[in-house]
Formats: sequence, structure tokens, C-alpha cells
Amino acid sequence: MNSHSMDGEVPGALSFMQLWRRLTPLYDEGEARAVVRMVMEERFSITLPELLCAGTTALSAEERSCLEGLMQRLESSEPVQYVLGAVEFMGHRMSVERGVLIPRPETEALCRWVMESSLPPCPRVLDIGCGSGCIAVSLALGLSGAQVSAIDLSPKALEVTRRNAAANGAVVSADRRDALALQGDAGCWDVIVSNPPYICRAEAGAMHANVKQYEPHEALFVPDDDPLCFYTAIARYASTALSPGGVLFFECNAQYTGSVADMLRNRGFTAVATREDPFGVCRLVKGERGNCDASVADTNSRCVE
Repeated sequence: MNSHSMDGEVPGALSFMQLWRRLTPLYDEGEARAVVRMVMEERFSITLPELLCAGTTALSAEERSCLEGLMQRLESSEPVQYVLGAVEFMGHRMSVERGVLIPRPETEALCRWVMESSLPPCPRVLDIGCGSGCIAVSLALGLSGAQVSAIDLSPKALEVTRRNAAANGAVVSADRRDALALQGDAGCWDVIVSNPPYICRAEAGAMHANVKQYEPHEALFVPDDDPLCFYTAIARYASTALSPGGVLFFECNAQYTGSVADMLRNRGFTAVATREDPFGVCRLVKGERGNCDASVADTNSRCVE
């Protein structure tokens, strides 16, 4: 029997190899196998040993039909995180759907850096450009007594952030504001953290189709002639909105990490430091507002500027 169902016909049992080979036009073999394994474990509770031994024979006709629908979505380049509707982030399950950026391991490193830093008791934290709310929710759960707020221009992002906060038992205030036009709030925050859009349009050609076709462009791309537009706007706001000694954390396009660090120094931030992501790429930056010795560096950081 053909491995693809036709005209509503319920597919028969399929082997692990038959499943992952359908994805090799999009992924290399290792990725294809990992995606199928994730779908089978998450959606059908079938482990890899079970899949290797018996394929999909344990699935009912209804479950096989469901699996075929999921496979067709994957074959159309839809990211597996959207297909499953969730992703693990910092040990928490986060809902994701089209309209919000898929959380990535690089951003987990950003959250860990915030959590490892010396912060005042019950810090007031602002996540700018919250997307799924993965940063805001993780910090609300990981920082004792933290008062966490999240902002985004996208109503969908705010909806998903509120849903993830509620599902994980986190207290997060989510409001609609434009990161490029923030004003006021003098001394309101002890921590500002942001993973803003940072991919230049010129880089789009090298990106995977599943990112370009499905993830929200407004959360990905910046103009080629102004790649630091979000960083400069947020730093301008943070220079007064942070409390004295408050800390600004950024995730960056690795091409511009040094430029972002220099921009922070030029705007009067002190103790500016950078850090590598889990893949050894230097893309995280932080700086403190005022009353700090600029020579002080985070000894836990790597590639300190």
C-alpha cells in the first residue's frame, strides 16, 4: 500500500523509516528522524523502541488518520512546534501557534543569564517583545518574588503569553505597546530583557523555508539599512526606565553583538558584557544603568567585550 493516504482513505501501518523518509526533502536524515520521533512520542505516546519494532501498528484507524494529517503539515514545511502546538522551554511547556515566534535554546541562555545575575529582592522585570511569553513566564517562575510585565505590539502574542502564564501558574502582566516608541516609566524596572527582531531582509535567502513561510515576519526581520533599530530604541527607553544599577539584557544577531555592546557603552551603560549561546555563538549582551564601575565584568560570561 502507498504510504500516503488518498481520497480520505485511512493509511495502513507504517514503519519508522517510511515516516521519516517522507521528510527528507526538507530535513537531513537525523532531523527527519527526530521530528517523527517527537510527533510519535508527544501526540501518540509511542516511544522510539516501540516505533522501531512495530511502526504505527498500535495506532487505531482514527489515530492513523490523525498522523497522516500531521505528516502532511510537516511535508508542507510547517514547523513541528506549530504542528504539535507546544514546545519545552526552561523546563516549562509553552503553547505556540502561528503568529508567535517559536522559542529557541538561545533564548533559554538569555533567561539563565538573567537568573544568575545579582538582582534586588522581588525585582521588577519587563520583557519587551514577549512573543509566546516564554521569557516572561520563565522569569516569573524562576526569580523569587519577581514582578513581571510583558509587552508586545501583536494581539496574538499577548493572547498566547497570557495563556502560557495561566497554564504554568505564573503571574505576568501583558500589555500592548510598541517597542519602537516606548516613553516614560522613569525608574520603573530593575531588569529589562528583550529578544527583538534582528534578522536583516538580505539574510532571508539563507533561512529554512519552515521559518520564512510560517513564523511571523514582524518578529523576525529588520530593515537592512537599520539592523539595530529595536536595540537603539529599547536602550534609549531603558536609560531612564531602569532603576539606577538596573540591568538591560539582549539577544542579538551574532553579526551585530559587538555593535550592540558598543551602542550601550556610548549611551552610558556600564559593566557591558557579552555571552555565548549554547552553540558557542556570541549573541547575548547586557549592560547596567549608572552607578556602576565600567571595568566590572561578569566573571561567568564568555567573550566579554
